[in-house]
Amino acid sequence: MILVFSLGALLLSGFLAATAYSFSRSSLLNQRDRSGVDQAYRNAQVAQNELLAASANASSVIAKLRALGLNRSVAFVRGDWARSSNRFTQDTIPLALRQRVIDEGTPSRMTTSIGGTPVLVIGIPLTVANGAYFEFIDLADSAGTLNTVRLSLLFGGMITTMIGGFLGALAAGRAVRPLADAARAARAFGAGRLDTRLEPPEDQDLRALTTAFNEMAATLQAKVEREGRFASDVSHELRSPLMTLAASVEVMQARREEMPERAQAALDLLVADVTRFQGLVEDLLEISRFDAGAIRLNLEELLVAEFVRQAVAVSSAPATPVRVAPAAEALLIQGDRRRLARVVANLIDNARNHGGGDAAVTVDCPDIDDGEAMAHGGRRVSPGHVRIAVEDHGPGVPAEERALVFERFARGAMAGRRATSDGAGLGLALVDEHIRMHGGRVWVEDRGDGAPGARFVIELPAEELEP
Repeated sequence: MILVFSLGALLLSGFLAATAYSFSRSSLLNQRDRSGVDQAYRNAQVAQNELLAASANASSVIAKLRALGLNRSVAFVRGDWARSSNRFTQDTIPLALRQRVIDEGTPSRMTTSIGGTPVLVIGIPLTVANGAYFEFIDLADSAGTLNTVRLSLLFGGMITTMIGGFLGALAAGRAVRPLADAARAARAFGAGRLDTRLEPPEDQDLRALTTAFNEMAATLQAKVEREGRFASDVSHELRSPLMTLAASVEVMQARREEMPERAQAALDLLVADVTRFQGLVEDLLEISRFDAGAIRLNLEELLVAEFVRQAVAVSSAPATPVRVAPAAEALLIQGDRRRLARVVANLIDNARNHGGGDAAVTVDCPDIDDGEAMAHGGRRVSPGHVRIAVEDHGPGVPAEERALVFERFARGAMAGRRATSDGAGLGLALVDEHIRMHGGRVWVEDRGDGAPGARFVIELPAEELEP
């Protein structure tokens, strides 16, 4: 909009400047032409009166005019030429003008250039002596005036363009500001701040848009809150019978040896389903806490390498190998130990269930490598991030599903290839929620060594431990 206003002001000022300059030039030149012609006729009359004397000639005519202060005259009398200035002579008179005035006896005028200066030459026949009178009018002052007018109009056009741009900025700000506010509110709403609303503007047309947005936001907020309460209520209601069921299973497990073989197999299936059911209920409760905004992080300084080794040791696969790059051994993060340990455990469970059973964990620093650390004599500049990666040997995750796997209950087309009966699609969603709360990000990619499998990467802000 600013560009449109500026271009419009530029075109308008250019048109007005061109029109004003053309009018000024025409008026100035016409005025100078009329005054010059009138003066030339008066001077020609003086010359003609001088020629009424019997002894008068071209030189006496010029002398008479020079006595009157006229120094730009040329006279032609009875074949003889006389001039009042060495600058203006018969040779500086255009040939066509001389022929028309002297031969045809027709008063004429013509603009020419003498020494680079524009000059108006006026020729008037002298009927008394079969001669002619020529007068030169310097147009340099008119050209200077026109240059001044042109510069003034150019400066005025620039000022007009700047004012147009300023007005365009004001108009754009007034017109776009409500839309920018709506865009910011929509982004905030999409980021989870469901109580975001727009202030009603004074403009009645925009007020309708604001009202519609606020009504939509209120409806969506109520719906999300209902769904969150439903998940929370269901999870809480399931915990009591689930605890009873788990206690019953423990009792049955204690008398497992007294059961026949078929009953033991059924008990194993029941134990697995109860365990899976407990995990699902806990995940649902955690998700409902995220939706309710009830999650509070207990931040503490964690030495990344030591923390990851401990988290793996208490996971479902404690024998999972952990490789820590030397550049990452002394890195610290600010994190919630319990929730980050849950993140590592979920990624290992995901690799164990869907990635062929074998997983590996690596910890490295993307900002500097080991070679750079050695180049600084073992002293490393403070990095900005640390990466914790869990690799598996499964079929991998297709590129088009890599964002989908972090959504709730989403398993996609990969479910038929990677998924087993374990999991409900909440583990990776919880990983994403926890990492974003820590100011990091998580993604999935192919393994770096080219082998089949997936590589889930966590990136968290980190700093180096002071020696």
